[in-house]
Amino acid sequence: MIGGCDMTVKNQTFKRRGAHIAPNNRFEKYQRFTDNDFLELCHKEDEWEGDDKTQFIEVFPKTIVNKVNSPDIGLGYSMNPYQGCEHGCIYCYARNSHEYWGYSAGSDFERKVLVKKNAADLLQQKFKSKSWKPTPIMLSGNTDCYQPAEARFKLTREILKVCLKHRHPVGIITKNALVLRDLDLLEELNYHQLVHVSVSITSLDDDLRKKLEPRTSSVHRRLQTVRRLSACNIPVNVMLAPIIPGINGHELIPLVKKVGEAGAANINYLVVRLNGHNGVLFTHWLKQHFPDRQRKVLNQVKELHGGKVNDSRYGTRMKGEGTWAHEIKKQFEVAKSMYLQKKNYPGYNCSAFRRLDNDQLSLFE
Repeated sequence: MIGGCDMTVKNQTFKRRGAHIAPNNRFEKYQRFTDNDFLELCHKEDEWEGDDKTQFIEVFPKTIVNKVNSPDIGLGYSMNPYQGCEHGCIYCYARNSHEYWGYSAGSDFERKVLVKKNAADLLQQKFKSKSWKPTPIMLSGNTDCYQPAEARFKLTREILKVCLKHRHPVGIITKNALVLRDLDLLEELNYHQLVHVSVSITSLDDDLRKKLEPRTSSVHRRLQTVRRLSACNIPVNVMLAPIIPGINGHELIPLVKKVGEAGAANINYLVVRLNGHNGVLFTHWLKQHFPDRQRKVLNQVKELHGGKVNDSRYGTRMKGEGTWAHEIKKQFEVAKSMYLQKKNYPGYNCSAFRRLDNDQLSLFE
């Protein structure tokens, strides 16, 4: 057992999943352990120890807009129509938030997705409140608003409709080309200078992408998404995140070159930080996919964060510190000056906001 996680499941493989283990929830009184005899029986019978199908669980929150207190983020509010994420990115900092719902940060995070079907209604109530002042809201600060569930539930599309109706600024960050489905709304929002889209790209190697982020859009489709959005003059930022020494650190300059050619108006990067159970999950992932470099990668990650795999300090946790952080920063700056064309990256327009206390008024505008 490692870090409160039952490691007897390490030999199981799940199709297109990031985490293959389930660390015990730190808030639960009782811990779960899988008996080896049971696992052997499952293996003999060619059965799973558990159901690998994603469960979509409807929840009923009272609010949908969250105040962001971190000075590292750059936006005051975020909004998450889904909790948990089928993308299954093994490094995702949001995994640990799933424990607050009573689930595991490991396999539960990508198999038990909580769906907030009343998200758009809650947002409209917020905009109608006389105390609300228009401030850019980020979709999503925690889990991807265009993860596979969005194709079925369309919550993000309904949220964008509310933002357009009230002329409210909104930002989007995603790893999924599904964002292009809503190009009609994005173009209308952009007409009023109300939207920015960030596309996260971690690697140009699609085989590595499948290991790191198993259910995200392919590298080709994400670059294509940047091109399509840029061609429509929608402000596109590309997040090169996370940079992981020994895994994708050598790709930083080629990544900047590719996204520059695709038309990105802005780029940024983050280094990996393994908060909460992510240290255990990522270590197990390395054992599965890169056992020959496990120790080297973990040591280099620790060098970024003062000898630990995680750093919670504002100001340093996103970019790291030390020799590796300095090298990454310099490479990024050189690549950006070489390959990113200078483009206009407008701010958000907060002056167009319409409270619309009486919905009928909007019919005559």
